[in-house]
Amino acid sequence: MRLLGLDVGSRTVGVAASDLLGWTAQGVEIIRINEDDDDFGLDRLSEIIKDKQATGIVIGLPKNMNNTEGPRAEKSREYGNMVEEKFDLPVDFIDERLTTVQAERMLVDEANVSRKKRKKVIDKVAAEMILQNYLDAKGKLTRK
Repeated sequence: MRLLGLDVGSRTVGVAASDLLGWTAQGVEIIRINEDDDDFGLDRLSEIIKDKQATGIVIGLPKNMNNTEGPRAEKSREYGNMVEEKFDLPVDFIDERLTTVQAERMLVDEANVSRKKRKKVIDKVAAEMILQNYLDAKGKLTRK
């Protein structure tokens, strides 16, 4: 079982992949997209799905702090529906509130990465955190 985690934005999609046992997440890459031009990077995502032999997709759902869903969450759900239809893979969503903030803090505090370099990797790190949170939550459920 190998899952991909996606951090979907309007210009980029951060991608992470789990190990075969579904215990850890590793950042893969950032796919450039353009929502305004209906360019969703699905060709590149297809290549990653095949390369990683993914069996499912986890997409971060950017909920508001009061737990409601706004326009970005709706766009993430639309992206998930596209992915599910095109690749015939199960898509699950996980609350991703503050993962980008956490990723930024981690890169500043632990890696001491410059702002310019952070901008190039932040979405990949956020995707990794989204997927790791999902794997951790599912692991706790299956170990009970």
